[in-house]
Amino acid sequence: MKPKSIYFNIFPISLLLSACAQQTTPMTPTPAPTSTITPTPTDTPPIPTPIPSETITKIDEAIQKLVNQDLFTGSILVGQHGNILFSQGYGLADRAQKIPNTPQTRFRIGSITKQFTAMAILILDSQNKLSVNDPICNYFDDCPSAWEKITIEHLILHTSGIHDFVDETRYQDPIAIPTDPEKIIAGFRDLPLDFQPGEQWSYSNAGYDILGYVIEKVSGQSYEAFLQQSIFTPLGMKDSGFAHNADGLAVGYKDAYAQIYDQEIDRFFLYSQGGLYSTTEDLYRWGQALSSNALLPVEYMDKMFAPSAQIPVAMTGGKEVAYGYGWLIWKENGRSSVWHNGELPGFTSIITMYPKEQVTIIVLSNQIKAVDVIHSLIAKMLFGDQ
Repeated sequence: MKPKSIYFNIFPISLLLSACAQQTTPMTPTPAPTSTITPTPTDTPPIPTPIPSETITKIDEAIQKLVNQDLFTGSILVGQHGNILFSQGYGLADRAQKIPNTPQTRFRIGSITKQFTAMAILILDSQNKLSVNDPICNYFDDCPSAWEKITIEHLILHTSGIHDFVDETRYQDPIAIPTDPEKIIAGFRDLPLDFQPGEQWSYSNAGYDILGYVIEKVSGQSYEAFLQQSIFTPLGMKDSGFAHNADGLAVGYKDAYAQIYDQEIDRFFLYSQGGLYSTTEDLYRWGQALSSNALLPVEYMDKMFAPSAQIPVAMTGGKEVAYGYGWLIWKENGRSSVWHNGELPGFTSIITMYPKEQVTIIVLSNQIKAVDVIHSLIAKMLFGDQ
């Protein structure tokens, strides 16, 4: 089992999973950032047409067919305009103990962690404890000279040029992976940059590990303690946290038969780029808080959902996709959405919000299956797409 396969699967199958490669492509200039999710006070969107109950029933029936074919096990939530329309668990969270999946089942969420890391940075920015425009060398006593032009925002947007450490052969043995932030960073800090900061785009988990280190240094708290105090507790996300310190996590499975033991996953120190767990209900609380500016003023939320870094179409199967602060931003069938997914051994996940329609779809699975396919099925049924 190679670390590389854990971290890089951030795009749906329709986007070819091209971000898995360590190729880099010049960035396409983008217009001045504008929010894609938060309405201004003078531009309140109309209440969308309610989704018919019969559509929700059909979704449940379609998912159950996949469950019966051993193609899905996990939990799904669909919400609209602040109301949960559909929330259901399927299959077993623990097959040996016959524990079913429910809307309260805790799943490892992989790279969805990144949006919480980005929010933590914005919270510290709002408290004037840092600025996203700060050079990251402000936070290192012995900063590599190659990093002098890299800002915090470069790390958030994957435009720093820092080589992603999981591609290094030194990390192919899970047992050899370091288990604290400084040791993780030491593993890649002396590597040359893949490109000059801001000039290209390349998905980098290493960049988000540095963000976790910055959060700890600025806040004076551990990464997990800061998130608990600043995000999870205020939002009532009682079933979310740092996965190494959780009880009752779902067991991850390769397929309908093979189990992946949690000890295998715990060998990987996922930290601030993939280390959190959550539930569909907690992630819905998270999405609603973002839509209502519950954590930060609108100017910071505009930054989170601004399409600040255009991802080269060579990496997206020809789709126009941008990256914000831990969210991917794109339009399909004329419909704008913000989303991110994650993948770990035995776990796949995706959260998508459609601002105009005020619809949220969350799919969490404890089986290595393509949840983006299930997500697409749900979206087509909700919106009547062909």
